[in-house]
Amino acid sequence: MKFGCIGEHLGHSFSAEIHHALSDNPYVIREVPRTELDAFMRAHDFLGINVTIPYKEDVIPHLVWMSEQAKSIGAVNTIVNRDGQLYGYNTDFSGMSDLIRRVGVEIGNKKVAVLGTGGTSRTAVAVATAMGARQVLRVSRTAKNSAITYEALSSEHGDIEIIINTTPCGMYPNPNASPVNVADFPRLEGVIDAIYNPLRPQLVLDAKKKGIRAEGGLFMLVAQAVRASEIFLNCTYDDTVSEQVFQKILRQKENIVLTGMPASGKSTVGKRLAKLLNREFFDLDEEIVKTAGCTIPEIFAREGEAGFRDLESRVLREQLAQKNSIVLATGGGAILRDENVDQLRRNGRLYFLDRPLELLLPTEDRPLASSAEAIRTRYEERYERYCATADCRVDGAGSVEEVAALIRKDFEAL
Repeated sequence: MKFGCIGEHLGHSFSAEIHHALSDNPYVIREVPRTELDAFMRAHDFLGINVTIPYKEDVIPHLVWMSEQAKSIGAVNTIVNRDGQLYGYNTDFSGMSDLIRRVGVEIGNKKVAVLGTGGTSRTAVAVATAMGARQVLRVSRTAKNSAITYEALSSEHGDIEIIINTTPCGMYPNPNASPVNVADFPRLEGVIDAIYNPLRPQLVLDAKKKGIRAEGGLFMLVAQAVRASEIFLNCTYDDTVSEQVFQKILRQKENIVLTGMPASGKSTVGKRLAKLLNREFFDLDEEIVKTAGCTIPEIFAREGEAGFRDLESRVLREQLAQKNSIVLATGGGAILRDENVDQLRRNGRLYFLDRPLELLLPTEDRPLASSAEAIRTRYEERYERYCATADCRVDGAGSVEEVAALIRKDFEAL
């Protein structure tokens, strides 16, 4: 291959899209089993590669030269082939530094916990040290290599001010996981998570609920890729390129999620949006019916509202929340559970279709909205919740085309 990325499990990788946004050169994602890594590196049939988990240290013996930064960190994520000789760099350092600055997290004179002991954790320690951290603790399950355990972190270091997660905890296929409980750290001011798929890992979501500055790793991935591409192609990009590519990839990957009352037009608006944006459309209620093999009124009759809500959460968690680049119409009560809101926010931007009460018509296929009185009751119960959980409230009084246009304008302007 000419350029590409190697690692052990790369089904979640966004690297190809990022590099294709930077240049017209082909860029290949290649999973390399550990048993084949040495043979791959000896053959070095490439011009330039990025290296990700778990090989950032394993590739070092195959190099004839390393940048001083890569040497000091002890990890390499970018390799170029020059006349058959391999040269190693660490562009994660600049990527993580740029992410921290972009989020506005102040590291200087702060107590920092770096979760994990792999190659990216070495980078995080170096970045935190370079930014003037007062103290940097490395945390692992086994307390190896001068690290402390997670138990010790929670019980003995409640004064941690910054957390940087470099572990895969919270990455798909286990997006509900979080490496620590943010409630254990009352002085916490900032969270940086290297995970970029999902776009907002659970650790980031938990921190934001408490008003803490927090961000996942997509911008870091983009910024380090920009630097890697400069090394690959021996060029220099404008300072604005990282932000431009980040916004492009974020818009490509982020879901558009529609919330609101029954009969507010979520499905019809969603289908129109999907067509306008050339995206796949999903209706949460339709997916529930497919899974249950019966109608929603039948589910309510058989299992009650609690049973329906459990099924709703399961379908969202197991079938829809892990997707990227879709338009999703939710059921009217989907946002009533915090766990559902988390699932929707991992990869989505939530739009509340605020259709006036007088325009909401009863519908027989929704047990909780089968009469005008029932609709009014639901509206009064849920309105504040719709507003509180939405990233954007949209005037839903217009036609399908008008409402879809409002959402599209907001989404594309971000």
